[in-house]
Amino acid sequence: MHTEIDGKSRSGYLMILVLLAFQGMGVFLIITGPMPVKLLALLESIVVFICWFGLYMVHPNQGKVLQLFGNYKGTDRSPGLRWNNPLYSKRAVSLRVRNFESGRLKVNDANGNPIEIAAVIVWRVVDTAEAVFEVDDYEHYVTIQSEAALRNLTTSYPYEHDEDDHRLTLRGHSSAIAEKLRTEVQERLGKAGVDVLEARLSHLAYAPEIAQAMLQRQQASAILAARRLIVKGAVGMVKDAIEQLSAEQVVELDDERKAAMVSNLLVVLCGEHNAQPILNAGSLY
Repeated sequence: MHTEIDGKSRSGYLMILVLLAFQGMGVFLIITGPMPVKLLALLESIVVFICWFGLYMVHPNQGKVLQLFGNYKGTDRSPGLRWNNPLYSKRAVSLRVRNFESGRLKVNDANGNPIEIAAVIVWRVVDTAEAVFEVDDYEHYVTIQSEAALRNLTTSYPYEHDEDDHRLTLRGHSSAIAEKLRTEVQERLGKAGVDVLEARLSHLAYAPEIAQAMLQRQQASAILAARRLIVKGAVGMVKDAIEQLSAEQVVELDDERKAAMVSNLLVVLCGEHNAQPILNAGSLY
């Protein structure tokens, strides 16, 4: 397993001055020196010419992976014009923060319902040696493993829970699901020298073939919940009305009349339409 090591390099600006000085000296000796000196100066000029190929540029948030005939020699992260062994191969690896958005995947959730899901993964390379040498193409590896982690996560949790189900759901616990997705993606990408900064669901919906049925189910659940709230409030209002009438001795009602009053009030309070009252112009009974 490869681990990133610091690739020592020299300032490219200083090396330009040094190489210019040696090159100028070589030209001078070739022109003015005797034959043996000219030969040495010619050899020195060839070496200086080769050394010019040791100059390279490192941009901010970039690393240059240095190799000598296939052997890893280190990673240079020093920004600016640098110089190193001209025989080194130098591969640029971006250290910037990047994001990847998966396509819309069609996966069955934990309840077997087909859903469409997509995610955004924010990542960056933290170990250039692992990114270059442990996987064939680290960018493609991030794409494939992120989608695989998203599929696996989707099959582990339901889209939404039933009344008696208290499991985590994809729709109802977005923050917890995002953290679990980030953890799972990180486990898969750790061997590639990649750090996952954030993972979020960017799309979540039922598949088109069941979307209409699930919408009707959601509407029915909402209607039932609203009915429960209305009935609960109506019962409280009726109770308060009867207690207030009894406390202030406005009217004395027996059990039969109380039952009739409760029935009428519940019809008025729980009905979908406004009640049409009928005034009693005769006696109370």
